[in-house]
Amino acid sequence: MANIYSLDGKVKGSIELPEVFSVEHRPDVIQRAVVALQAGRRETYATYPIAGLQTSASYQGRRQSFRQTINKGMSRLPREKPGGGGLGRVRRVPQSMGGRRAHPPKGKDWFKKINRREYMLALKSAISATVDRALVKERGHLIDNVVGIPLIVEDKFEQLERTKDVLSSLESLGLSEDLERAREKNLRAGRGKMRGRKYKRKKSLLIVVNKDSGIKAGADNIPGVDVAEVSELDVELLAPGTHSGRLTLWTESAIKNIHRIEDGSIQGVVVSADG
Repeated sequence: MANIYSLDGKVKGSIELPEVFSVEHRPDVIQRAVVALQAGRRETYATYPIAGLQTSASYQGRRQSFRQTINKGMSRLPREKPGGGGLGRVRRVPQSMGGRRAHPPKGKDWFKKINRREYMLALKSAISATVDRALVKERGHLIDNVVGIPLIVEDKFEQLERTKDVLSSLESLGLSEDLERAREKNLRAGRGKMRGRKYKRKKSLLIVVNKDSGIKAGADNIPGVDVAEVSELDVELLAPGTHSGRLTLWTESAIKNIHRIEDGSIQGVVVSADG
């Protein structure tokens, strides 16, 4: 049994946790699932197939052609065909202006497949890790003042549309320290600073609701906080960076409808048939 808390942090009732919260912790399977999700978002690394080849230039041969390079002191390479006859600049070849690359990347598909049953085991294992106080603390969350783990609140929480109200409720539940931890941003090392991701932030609270009645808008601007409906849960949300035990807030309806994770489709991951 687990306590249900009101918006002001007081015990309102209790609820029996579903069986999914007692699944064995499998960090190895969780890591495979998260890597598969991340690989599915990665674009194929390759050049444009006809890069440098969109030109009228072609090699005309030595003889039997109006446009010839023989006896003209011109290299025998593909050249443009300007209007009125004759030959223009060299194109197509790597050493020419605007030509193709000499050794372009051949193209690599980063997708990784994972069996459906293995992914579901990872998802259930990541869910069960959210109620393990030792794992949550080991992941770096500050939970000494949190009213309870698992943290389950009444359904009124789903209707909070203002950031001020959401923060007030989270503070009443004892989450202030962990939210403050996520406010700090660190300068990223390496070239990522040049590519639109100069700073890094820590992950804080994950809010799982049965239905979005305004909570996504209310918590959108809180650093480190993510909101997801039960049907939207994936392993990476529950175990960012492959590390399970994320501090998670569940609404009462989300706990009652958690069986929907097996009924819905798995989004964002390429799965193969069970085998």
